[in-house]
Amino acid sequence: MATITETTTSLSTQRDPRAPEGIEKLERHGYLFGQHLANSFSPYLHDVIYSHLGLSWGQVRLDSADMDLFLHLVQHPDFYGASVTMPNKVAIIPHLDEMTDECRDTGACNTLYIRDDPVTGRRKLCGAQTDVIGIRDSFIHNVDNLPQVVHNRPGLVIGGGGAARSAVYALRKWLKVTDIYLVNRDPSEVDAVIQDCRRQGYGEGLVHVSSAEQAQGLEGPGAIVACVPDFEPQTAEEKLAREITNVFLEKNKGAMLEMCYNPTPFTKLGGIAESKGWQVILGTEALIWQGIEQDRYWTGKSSDELPVEEVKAAIANKVAQSSKQKL
Repeated sequence: MATITETTTSLSTQRDPRAPEGIEKLERHGYLFGQHLANSFSPYLHDVIYSHLGLSWGQVRLDSADMDLFLHLVQHPDFYGASVTMPNKVAIIPHLDEMTDECRDTGACNTLYIRDDPVTGRRKLCGAQTDVIGIRDSFIHNVDNLPQVVHNRPGLVIGGGGAARSAVYALRKWLKVTDIYLVNRDPSEVDAVIQDCRRQGYGEGLVHVSSAEQAQGLEGPGAIVACVPDFEPQTAEEKLAREITNVFLEKNKGAMLEMCYNPTPFTKLGGIAESKGWQVILGTEALIWQGIEQDRYWTGKSSDELPVEEVKAAIANKVAQSSKQKL
């Protein structure tokens, strides 16, 4: 009869035929679980961290929305955790044993990590939401005199998807804004954001700004989080959203986090904001800080023990390479 050690060793060297290739070369593996993953920087970012720490770990792309398959694969003894992206951030919630406050409050999980139950020894699937940390830390680590620039002033969120919800959460919980203005091409998406945020307990002071005239009469924001793709407005609704945004950019200046970083973090909207005197924080900053937070869960190390500067340099180089390839 095989011993427990022998059984574990056998399991750890076998690759499920449905699992992505590459995990058998790693001492421990994680997944990037979602769809349309080809342009994601996530595996590269974590490779930089593991290389610096001397770990033979890696994050492998699992391009799928098959939750049953994923829940089977995470039982492998060498699995350490996963980045969870669309369309799986909400779908995974019912399968979690524990959630951080951010995960519970936003109703979305972008980080899966493993903990052992101290009583039963059973592996527990735990969920976190590090997108909100990425937004928070992008402002904290890049804006000098943050209290003067951001605190006790309104915030502005452009967009109506999951990133917009994360932005509302971060602005409300940590960045001490007053009202939060919402601007988006689709009013129904804004209504859904407001309802969801109120239901989760952080929807106070949300203001849907639906016209340039309304924007003219409002106090200017100190912090802006742009959560929309980088393209020129085409429809009447898109042009109106850009017009409203431009009104706010003409007011007292502050800092704007441009969440879009693909195909480049140097977006048209970021360029407009910068030309009007705003400090623009690139979307790669949010990517980096949420990734650092993920590896805190997975490696057990503090942020100070993780190679932040090396990650920043590597992502900057990756962006430069990607930009050259698209010329």
